[in-house]
Amino acid sequence: MSLRDLIEFRHTLVFRLTMWYTAIFAISTSVVFIFFYFLLTAIIKDKIDQDLHGKVNRFSRVFSNQGVNTVIRNAIIETQAAGEEKIFFRLIDLSGQVFSSSNISYWEDIKVDENVIYNLLRGSDYVFQTISATNRKHKVRVLYSYIDPGIVMQLGHSMENSTRIFEVFRKTFFVTMSAIIIFAALIGSFLAKRALSGVWKVTRTAQHISEGSIDERVPVTERGDELDQLATTFNQMLDRIQKLIITTKEMSDNIAHDLRSPVTRIRGEAEIAITTSTSIDEYQNMASGTVEECDRLLDMINTMLMISKTESGVQEINKSNIDIVKTLKSACDLFQPMAKNKGLKLICNNSDNIMLNGDTRKIQRMIANLLDNAIKYSTSEGNIYLSAFLDNEKSVVISVKDTGIGIEDKDIPHIFNRFYRCDPSRPQGGAGLGLSLAKAIVEAHDGKITVKSVKNAGSTFIVTIPNEGSSNASASFA
Repeated sequence: MSLRDLIEFRHTLVFRLTMWYTAIFAISTSVVFIFFYFLLTAIIKDKIDQDLHGKVNRFSRVFSNQGVNTVIRNAIIETQAAGEEKIFFRLIDLSGQVFSSSNISYWEDIKVDENVIYNLLRGSDYVFQTISATNRKHKVRVLYSYIDPGIVMQLGHSMENSTRIFEVFRKTFFVTMSAIIIFAALIGSFLAKRALSGVWKVTRTAQHISEGSIDERVPVTERGDELDQLATTFNQMLDRIQKLIITTKEMSDNIAHDLRSPVTRIRGEAEIAITTSTSIDEYQNMASGTVEECDRLLDMINTMLMISKTESGVQEINKSNIDIVKTLKSACDLFQPMAKNKGLKLICNNSDNIMLNGDTRKIQRMIANLLDNAIKYSTSEGNIYLSAFLDNEKSVVISVKDTGIGIEDKDIPHIFNRFYRCDPSRPQGGAGLGLSLAKAIVEAHDGKITVKSVKNAGSTFIVTIPNEGSSNASASFA
């Protein structure tokens, strides 16, 4: 690994997670070692204190039974048996003067502490000291205690053995900690790489997609953990982006195709007016035609913008309580003249009120598009039925039924696509956006729109919108 790779690795999440894991593991292990170190120290110290106290108690009993000379003789024998460099004793009177001792040539630096004698005189039964001399490698544990009301014994014990135990413990600690830190770093690196493997998959997939592989997806395992959820969400986002890209491309192609005809007509009328027109009326006719084509273009563009905003959620849905039956009656009144001109009967229910929680203007636009579509493709002497009812008290259902020319089975799956026309040769052609807008409005209300159609027998568009607050009134047409 080069120096540059090492520098870059320092800034990776794997490195930071490894360092955190190693640090936490090392600190936790150190705390455990320190705890056991102090626990071991306390245990050994307590064991030495018990031994010293036991010896003093034994000498005290010997003194009571056999006198001071026997105590001196037994103490000397015990110090010689244990090693004069391991243990020593002094017998001290209440004035602080030593009147008997073991061989203290090795212990000359350990003096009698007058303050301790003073504390014993004030009522203490015994006093322990841990002494560290400058010329001595190991510490000494010293006990001052009465063996008789007038005699104090100073009994000292070298802590050489315990010191060696502590040294071995400390060496073991440093060696073990070094191994643990290396082991923790390796395990931490492995766990960090394993945990971030899913993130790397997402990163690689994003890189491939940025290079043009829009169909690539992140592999999803069967574990169902957070990384699988991330991969699933990322794939869903990619599916939606791909769908939007395809839709945008199709819309761009359709817009280019649909704009060509009106723009060509406007240009043709302008050329004819320039080359052949000789009167004001002809120029006015050309201007009127241009205005008509421009209005058609503006209407198509505005409709496309509304569809896009509604589908993407950019345009806010301002919901309020709508009397859907009243809205249907208003739509019938509005489209009645248009239906009458084609010799159609527009029939609307007269049921009780049905309340719908939705955006008033968008619901009106959806109903208007469906009615306009029904009138446009219905033959003379036909009927159009507009109805609303409640479905299991949870959804409002709006039905627009006509007895027109119907839709072929091959066209039904595509009629809600933008700019789709079932038959370009039909006399009543449109931009192919009305049903797309109706679907976008319905889906923005968490509803769905379906169609049932029979060729030359008519079509029925059914809109279902969830609405928990609907009343229990209903009406429908057969």
